[in-house]
Amino acid sequence: MTDTEVLRYTAFSHDPDGGNPAGVVLDAAGLDERAMLEIAAGLGYSESAFLTAPPEGFGGEEGRSFTVRYFSPKAEVPFCGHATVATAIALGERIGPGELLFATRAGTVPVTVTSEGGQLQAKLTSVEPHTEEIGAADLAEALAALDWPEADLDPAFPPAIAYAGARHLVIGARARARLADLAYDFARLEALMRRLDLTTVQLVHRAGPAEFHVRDPFPVGGVVEDPATGAAAAAFGAYARERGLVPADAVLTLHQGADMGRPGVLTVELRAGDPRVRVAGQGVRIP
Repeated sequence: MTDTEVLRYTAFSHDPDGGNPAGVVLDAAGLDERAMLEIAAGLGYSESAFLTAPPEGFGGEEGRSFTVRYFSPKAEVPFCGHATVATAIALGERIGPGELLFATRAGTVPVTVTSEGGQLQAKLTSVEPHTEEIGAADLAEALAALDWPEADLDPAFPPAIAYAGARHLVIGARARARLADLAYDFARLEALMRRLDLTTVQLVHRAGPAEFHVRDPFPVGGVVEDPATGAAAAAFGAYARERGLVPADAVLTLHQGADMGRPGVLTVELRAGDPRVRVAGQGVRIP
């Protein structure tokens, strides 16, 4: 592992001190799962991405298709949006803007890298999403772990589990102050999330018709909170469309990380007739 080049990029910000940092290993061919997990744990970021050759017959442009695996400090996860964006930005700097194709445990994820004014941006397209209801007892346990009274919930956002590559519990906050005041029972929420196979809890406050503030507790990954969560943003886009909270054709802006001192912006694009969700953001290497 001493010869493995581990890059550090932040996603969903043009500032190295903003957004969500991720480790990126562009050549992980010589690493096994244990080595990948050790690197991810050593970095301490919510996730790191590891690239190897694509599956045989996978498709995509030669030299621009890859297998990608994602590891938190505790375990492998099926998909990670911010590490996907970070990886795409890293590749864009080396092989140029254009189309990329990633084979992930969750499915095939196309990514487009563009350059505007010298700043790279990556837009991923999620796997096909879906949502499901959460049982009353499980919701009560989640709220107890968060120490959120039901009166603080936004009735326009019925809690539900949403998936667009990973499972996230979406809960709406009536007030921005409720979202800002996050102090939860780490072990209790982690136990519930493991039982429900959740990656994060997506806490949401609506600031305008297409503008939202979000936070994502991530105890199952070994960190208190994820600063900018692309997979959860994709899941939320699917949830909001399915619940009729936004139009079928919409561009949503999600603000995340400000309460942690790492502000970032995620752009969520919904297209009528296409169930998939697109999530875009800037990224930059961390010195």
